[in-house]
Amino acid sequence: MRWLRTMGREIYGLFVEDGSFATALAVWMVMACVAPRVLRVGHWGGPVLFAGFVVVLAESTLRGSKKGR
Repeated sequence: MRWLRTMGREIYGLFVEDGSFATALAVWMVMACVAPRVLRVGHWGGPVLFAGFVVVLAESTLRGSKKGR
């Protein structure tokens, strides 16, 4: 059964390299979907979603570059 656990970890690693990055993206998607409805800001959902993805990606890249040193 150890091979099954190893296979699961490998498949998970194919899609999720950094757990905090994946979590941040999931949280941001939920917030970006809920916030425009609650705040009634109109059609700004798409640009806000994109801007959040850029910020999360930049933060993850900076954090990853500091780990590599």
